[in-house]
Order: sequence, then C-alpha cells, then structure tokens
Amino acid sequence: MIIVDKAIEQRIAEDRPIRVAMFGAGYSARHICSQILSSFPGIHLAVICNRTPENAKACYAIEGVDDPTYIDSASALNNIIDKRLYAITDNPDAVFDCDQIDAVIETTGEVQHGAWLALKSIEAGKHTIVLNCEMDATVGPLLKHIADQQGVIYSNTDGDEPGVASNLSRFVKTIGLEVVGAGNLKGFYAVHRTPETQREFAENNNQKPHMMTSFVDGTKLSMELTVLANGLGFGVDKRGMHGIDCDDVRTCLEHFPQGTFKPGRGVVDFLLGASPYTGAFVVGYTEHPMKTDYLKYLKMGDGPFYVFYTPFHLPQLEIPITVSRAVLCNDATVTPLGEPYCDAVAIAKHDLDAGHTLDGIGGYDTYALIDNFATSQAQNLLPMGVAEGCVVKRPVAIDTPLTYADVELPKDRQIDQLRQQMVDTFF
Repeated sequence: MIIVDKAIEQRIAEDRPIRVAMFGAGYSARHICSQILSSFPGIHLAVICNRTPENAKACYAIEGVDDPTYIDSASALNNIIDKRLYAITDNPDAVFDCDQIDAVIETTGEVQHGAWLALKSIEAGKHTIVLNCEMDATVGPLLKHIADQQGVIYSNTDGDEPGVASNLSRFVKTIGLEVVGAGNLKGFYAVHRTPETQREFAENNNQKPHMMTSFVDGTKLSMELTVLANGLGFGVDKRGMHGIDCDDVRTCLEHFPQGTFKPGRGVVDFLLGASPYTGAFVVGYTEHPMKTDYLKYLKMGDGPFYVFYTPFHLPQLEIPITVSRAVLCNDATVTPLGEPYCDAVAIAKHDLDAGHTLDGIGGYDTYALIDNFATSQAQNLLPMGVAEGCVVKRPVAIDTPLTYADVELPKDRQIDQLRQQMVDTFF
C-alpha cells in the first residue's frame, strides 16, 4: 500500500524537490511549515501567501528561516525557486502565475476565501491540497469536477479524519471486504456550545474560541463526514447520524440499530467516547467462508461485519504526504467521487428572530448536522457553509433546520454562485 515513500526518496536522490506554495499562516500552517522544513527535504516550501505577510514570515522563523524575501510577482518567485530560497507574499497571483509551483496547500479554514483560492489554484493548473473541510463539504464536488477537467489533483488531506478513514477504506477493500461504513471517533459532543463556553479552553490551548466551538458543537464533525461521504459515495442512515456512545471501538457494532450497515450501500457515522478516543473506523463486510473463518481465528469477530480502526490522526505531520501523493503518484487521499452524496446543513442553535444576521461556523447562532444530499435538496435546506452573513426573514425555532426560504443571502457572493453551479452540474 505504501509506494509514495519510494517516490519521495527518488526525488531527494535526484535533488528535484516538489515546489510548493501555501496559503494561510495560522496554527495549522505553522505546523505544516515546520514539518516540511524539518523533515521533508523532498519538498521545497517556496512561498507562503497570507494577507498579513508578517504572519507568513513568522511561520518560516519557527525553523530558523529568518529572512524570507517579500515578492510581488511570478518572475520574482521563479527567481526564489531557482535559488532554493524562501518567499512571502500577499499577492495570490504571484503564486498562480508561477509556472514552477507544482502544488498549493490551502489552510485558511475559511469557506468563501478558501473556495476562491482553491478554484484559482485549479484553474492555474496546480495540484490543490485543502486542509479545509468546511469549504470542501460545501463545494468540493464542483472543485473536483473542475480539477478533472484541468488534469490536476484536488484532495483533502492525510492525517485528518476523512483522510484516515479513506486510506483505511482502501485497505479494507483491497483485502477483499466490502466497505459499508466509516466514520470518526469523537470525544465530546454538545450542539449548543458557544464561543463563550469554549473561550477558556481555547485560550489555554492557543486556539480560537470559534474554532473550538465548531469542534464540540458537531459542525466540524458533520463537515468532515460530508467530505468522507462524498469521497466514498456514502450516505447517512438518518440526519445527524446515530452517534453511538460506547466504551470501545471494537464493540461498536452491537450498539448500532439493526440494519444500519448492510451490503450494497455505505453510511458514515461516529462513535462517542469510544476507546481509543481518536482516529477513524471502517466497517467491512464479507460472507466468504474462508475469510470469515480466518477473521474469526484472528479475533476480528464472528462477522459478517468487521470493525477496522486507526487509533490516531496527525494532520499537520501527514499533509506533506498528501502533496507527494498528488504530484508524484497522481493520487488523491480523499476527493469527491462525483456528485455530492451528503450535505452539512445549518440548524438553529437558539430561537432566531427575523432580521437577525447569522454569524456562521463555530458561532452563537447555528450548528451543522449531516444529511443526505437528496434530502437537503428536496427540503431546500441551507448549507452550513453559506450560512454566515445570511439575514433571517422569519422566526426559526431552536434545533430547527434552516431553509433557503428562511433567509436572505448576501448579494453577489461567489460561494453561492459556486454552490448553484455544483447543483446545476450534477442534477
């Protein structure tokens, strides 16, 4: 299953590193920069683009690169690459117009800006790696469609749960089982948490309260599993999933309602509080007598459903692998199969009054639940990824899904245009 390491070794031996640009300079970007500079000589992180160049400079400084050059053009970036130096910029076109950049890593975590960056990167012919489940869950299938037309890879990342589960699914399928379920291991889940309730935890862990809120209120979970569902061609058994509370991932099957997993279809779901408390799991199916006997002998259970799991996820450490897979193997870690299969839809976190402007992901107003895309379309549900900035037109009760009819969208947003383009492309 592992071939990319040999391809990386060959590029190192040939002294031909992959030339990469990164957008964003926040928590994730700092760790990715550190990982590449300290441990991945097969990648040259030539430039970091951020709206505040000083923050990009601070990323490099973590690993002792104290003098990255500010550049404002593709020609200047080409010169930096030729000299194997490092650059910072606040001009995205300097990256997109540079013919030497092989791949782009997008780390912003912002739906609208991230979608714009990913689209520009794809249109520029760059392999595009997104650490942005929020954006990917909203318009990822369209971006993958455009990437196919451009002949480049569009992928979410190794190390984050969708990538972990996708890799594990490929393994289970390769050994001859049908993959019928996949999902996350979740430690805590409370849909009505807000930035205020999470502020102390966020400050103690050098994180933003809104980001920490999106982790605990289920929004990040729903968006990650939407990315995974779209990559595997899976749905959900019910809106919001079952969210099984159990002690150990190895015994989770006995807690799911009968019929949740069945051959011929796949679903995503999650486990709450199950040891080992982090990572991802996959449910495989087989009734082949030789396989069932052997799996029972090796303590995998009586079948015909079997649980496989990875007890860790290390996104910032593994993202350079995703870049290498894209450039050297033309392989995506997790990317939409085609049409969207699931959607992360906005649910009222409190009673919403007419005239109220929604504050978006990880805020006070809404959380996300995953649903089947067909249901989302049939009920005209509002995707969480476009909720920010919408003005409520009529009262919406707490824990009620918002619809497009409930809100007025901000004018002339590209994310709304891309969302409609996605629907028009596939349906």
